[in-house]
Amino acid sequence: MAEIAFIGLGNMGGGMASNLVKAGHRVRAFDLNPAAVAHLATKGAHPTGSLAEAVSGADAVVTMLPAGQHVRKVYTGEDGVLAHASAKAVLMDCSTIDVESAADVGKIATVQGFAFVDAPVSGGMAAADAGTLTFMVGGPEAAFAKAEPFLGDMGKAVIRAGDAGAGQAAKICNNMLLAIHMIGTCEAMNMAIRLGLDPQNFFDIASKASGQNWSLTSYCPVPGIVPAAPSNRDYQPGFAAPMMLKDLMLAMEAARTADAHTPLGAHAAEIYQRFVDMGGDRLDFSGVIKMIAGENLV
Repeated sequence: MAEIAFIGLGNMGGGMASNLVKAGHRVRAFDLNPAAVAHLATKGAHPTGSLAEAVSGADAVVTMLPAGQHVRKVYTGEDGVLAHASAKAVLMDCSTIDVESAADVGKIATVQGFAFVDAPVSGGMAAADAGTLTFMVGGPEAAFAKAEPFLGDMGKAVIRAGDAGAGQAAKICNNMLLAIHMIGTCEAMNMAIRLGLDPQNFFDIASKASGQNWSLTSYCPVPGIVPAAPSNRDYQPGFAAPMMLKDLMLAMEAARTADAHTPLGAHAAEIYQRFVDMGGDRLDFSGVIKMIAGENLV
């Protein structure tokens, strides 16, 4: 059993921290929202009143934060993780942020002698709760080796992508691809229905043909086909549309920096921006099929 500080108990972090508790670790919980800390305490975590209290003497630190500026402040600020963590601790940032911030924080932590990895996740809230996330990890091999057992307690796959920042690079490339696949799947399903095809029958065909993809077979945007998909819950988020838009904006920023040509990624970002602006901000990213089909989002 390890002493683990978990900072950031939102929709994803709460489920992830719960799985560390289930794995037998003593989890010290901290969040700016006291209700989130109190809720995790009902799962067996130990509430703390400050970041310093959570981090001091811990064997591992996990953070799940909204954006790059938050990660920079939480780690490198005057009263941040690096100021209070034990030198033996492994530090794991599981936020999805810009590549530059992840690489910078990783370098600062490494220079100060810490084992640090950026380890963003794929799978959404359902996978966070179930402990079946995929972790895409950036950092030195030695830091990855220290982090892997803890990440494994929260996920089904832990894959090193390269050095500091590589985890974030892999995540935004993956999610850009996911957004493109989802939009294509929504367009194809909508067209099939308008052409008079039964959606279940078309699903049975496409899922066994060359159009097969994860957005179709695991997360089908048409209700009644894949029971676990958000489409069967009025598109209540597993992976909220604003989060997909955030990831696409990060991907476009990285594409400009790398001088990478991503016309479909850019178009996907435009579509999700329009979807969010029209009222899709409350819906799962698969709910974009409602906009494509011309349905009212409000």
